[in-house]
Amino acid sequence: MKIYKTRYLALLIAGAIAGASILEIYLSYIFAYSWLHILVIILLTFLVWFIILFYLLNNYIIARIKPIYKLIHSLRLNSDNLYEHVENKDIIAEVQKEVTDWAENKTLEIAKLKAGEKFRKEFLANVSHELKTPLFSIQGYIYTLLDGGLEDQEIAMPYLEKTKKNVNRLIHMVNDIETISRLEAGEIQPILVPFDFAKLVYDVFEHNEFQTLEKNVKLKFNNLLKQKTKVFADKKMIFDVMTNLVLNGIKYGRIDGTLTVTALNKNDELIQISVMDNGIGIAQEDLPRIFERFYRADKSRSRGQGGTGLGLAIVKHALEAHKQTITVTSEPQIGTTFVFNLKKAN
Repeated sequence: MKIYKTRYLALLIAGAIAGASILEIYLSYIFAYSWLHILVIILLTFLVWFIILFYLLNNYIIARIKPIYKLIHSLRLNSDNLYEHVENKDIIAEVQKEVTDWAENKTLEIAKLKAGEKFRKEFLANVSHELKTPLFSIQGYIYTLLDGGLEDQEIAMPYLEKTKKNVNRLIHMVNDIETISRLEAGEIQPILVPFDFAKLVYDVFEHNEFQTLEKNVKLKFNNLLKQKTKVFADKKMIFDVMTNLVLNGIKYGRIDGTLTVTALNKNDELIQISVMDNGIGIAQEDLPRIFERFYRADKSRSRGQGGTGLGLAIVKHALEAHKQTITVTSEPQIGTTFVFNLKKAN
């Protein structure tokens, strides 16, 4: 929309008045005055009306618009001072600019709020869905035991074991939700220390030995690092990262399959770590979403595998806390490979 300044508006109106005066003067005095006299009268009429109209319009518009401008400007800057100094330049153009900028900012804020609300609803729905399975299982086992199952040892012990397993699953899920929430909020900051990455990998293998025995998965560490190469990172967070990636590879790997961790020198500052399995793989359309909370690429198979659906989300946020990213490549029925970097210790 085109904006006319006050002086141009006054000029336009004064010109119209002067034009009307020309006709009147010409008809009334064409024979009494010379053209010079007529021109002087026209110019004087135009000038007087221009000054009067400019003064009146300028004061009227500024008196009405400037408080609005001050209010919008102060609100946009989150300021409580509604009477801050405003330069007397083009107040209408300034108001238009302020309103446009404010509208754009509010549009972005509204879009973020809508996205946040959508994420909140999805998160609550996912949490509710994930909690239902273990809770209903626990409820069923307890009712069976209360209905006389406690007196039958062949029923009591297996049901108590299953109840314990589901309780542990709930505890694990709550802990994972708390961890990822704190990571996203920036409440957990990495405590950077130098440590031997190769030793950490072997500790992770040993920690998950029971899970490997269930599916007879062979764990291999392809260590291409120079002797005693250390990384500079939060040891506990990286232990959790590697544990989640290894468990993910075991869970979706083949029976009698292999999971390989490779560490190599990427450059003078970074080492590159890859975790590769030869499992069921991930469809290409699912790859962009696997690091989302509770997202499962193969819902029909993955729920039977257990877990909380938060492991890869924790991996992503833990590495982002180290200012690193993780990438994934996969082919269905061939396998999946995760790759990320860590800084070397000086």
